[in-house]
Amino acid sequence: MAVFNVIQHTELSGAAASFDVTSIPASYDHLYFVASCRSDDSSAFGLSLLTFNGTGGTSYGPTSMYAGTNTPQTGKATSHSSINYIYVGGNAILADTFGTVEIWVPNYADTSNFTQAIVKWGFMGNSSTDYEWLTGQTAGLFMNTAAINQFTFDAGSDDFMQYSTFTLYGINGAG
Repeated sequence: MAVFNVIQHTELSGAAASFDVTSIPASYDHLYFVASCRSDDSSAFGLSLLTFNGTGGTSYGPTSMYAGTNTPQTGKATSHSSINYIYVGGNAILADTFGTVEIWVPNYADTSNFTQAIVKWGFMGNSSTDYEWLTGQTAGLFMNTAAINQFTFDAGSDDFMQYSTFTLYGINGAG
């Protein structure tokens, strides 16, 4: 049976640029992150970024498929500074609407392989107009063999809004 251990939970009392957890112990099998969040970007959505161990540079390879219209889109980047293609609702959607983000980081403490991140995200807007709602999945690769000891979910050039919540779990017994 999988055991979810809360490493850190935060509910914002004001705007914040990121959710950052340092000194993650290597004692879990996997990491799992869930957020209910909103960006202060003036449009319907804001771009969020995921990094590990404070590392940027060219260490990431994200690939995404997403829909904000009737025609699904894809995106990918090589040698990127973060795992991007993670979108959250912006200031132009309904005031009480928050998007969801789930991130699974299997075998985060493994030092013999690169680290994967599997991301699901989405939000509903206040109309059916194209790109006032988005949903997608992003697969990311951290091209580094260091064990993950820092997890940073960043609002990009914006801030996460008050009442956004973030929880990082360490998972044991999930295969």
